[in-house]
Amino acid sequence: MIIFERAPAKINLSLDVLGKRNDGFHEVEMIMTSVDLTDRLELMSSDNGKIDVAADNQYVPNDERNLAYKAALAFKNKYRIHKGVQIKITKNIPVSAGLGGGSSDAAAVLRGLNKLWSVGASKQELAEIGAFIGSDVPFCVYSTTAIGTGHGEKIYELPSPPPFFVILAKPNIGISTRNIFPKVKMKELVHPDTQAVIKALEEKDFPGLCAAAGNALETVTFSLFPNVAQIKAKMLKAGAEGVLMSGSGPTMVGLVQHYSKAKRIYNGLRGFCEEVFIVQMLDRR
Repeated sequence: MIIFERAPAKINLSLDVLGKRNDGFHEVEMIMTSVDLTDRLELMSSDNGKIDVAADNQYVPNDERNLAYKAALAFKNKYRIHKGVQIKITKNIPVSAGLGGGSSDAAAVLRGLNKLWSVGASKQELAEIGAFIGSDVPFCVYSTTAIGTGHGEKIYELPSPPPFFVILAKPNIGISTRNIFPKVKMKELVHPDTQAVIKALEEKDFPGLCAAAGNALETVTFSLFPNVAQIKAKMLKAGAEGVLMSGSGPTMVGLVQHYSKAKRIYNGLRGFCEEVFIVQMLDRR
C-alpha cells in the first residue's frame, strides 16, 4: 500500500518576538497560512522496521537529520509500530527559505503514517508529536490559517484570509532560524500589529491585512543580508500592496490583489532572484 501526501509551504502574515524564555527559546506570536507551492511525499510500508528517506534535492539530507525521518521515528515510538517505511520526497519548496518546507514534510509524514498504519490519531495528537520535532510542524499538521504562540507549538485556528495572490521571491542564500534568533535585540525590533492582522482576517479586509502585516525579524535578517531588504524594496516599488519576510527569511512575500499586477512583479524579479513564484492560499473556507 502506498500513501501520497502533499506538504504545502507556509507563509507568515505576521511574526512577532515577545521576549526570551527561561528555556532559551524566544516567545513568539506568528500568524501563518498555507499556499499551493507543495512538496509531494510517497510513503510505503515495509517489514524490515527501517526508516528510509529519499529526497530529490542535494541540499536535503536523507538520514536521521531529515525532519521527515524524525517524524517517522517519533510516530513509530509513540504508537509502538514495528514496521518500517520508505519515504520519497519530491521537493518543490525552496530549502532554508523561511517557508517551512522541512516542517511541512514532517507533518505530511505524520498524517501519512496515521493513514498507512490505520492508527486513527487526531490532528491535535499529531501536532503534539510534531511539537517535539520542530516549532513549525504543529502548524503544518493543520495547514490552514492559524496563530502560533509559545515558540510556535501552540496553534489556534483563525478565519481564512480574503482572496489575493502571493509572490514569493527567494535570493540565492539559505538562512537557518538557529542563526537569526541569537542575534535578536529586543529594543531594536519593529513589532507588527498582531491584533490588527486578526481583525483583518475576521473582516476579510485585504487593505487592512496589508497595512498590519509585518515581521519583527526583518531588522535582524536585513542587517546580515542587505540583498533581502532590496527584494522588499523592489516589491513595494513595483506596487505590491503588502510585503513582509516569511519566517527568519530570506524569502520575501508580496501580497497582491490582482493577477495582472502579480505577473508584472514576478517578471520584474525573475532577473534578480533565482526562485520566484506566484501562488495562492490553500485555505478557502
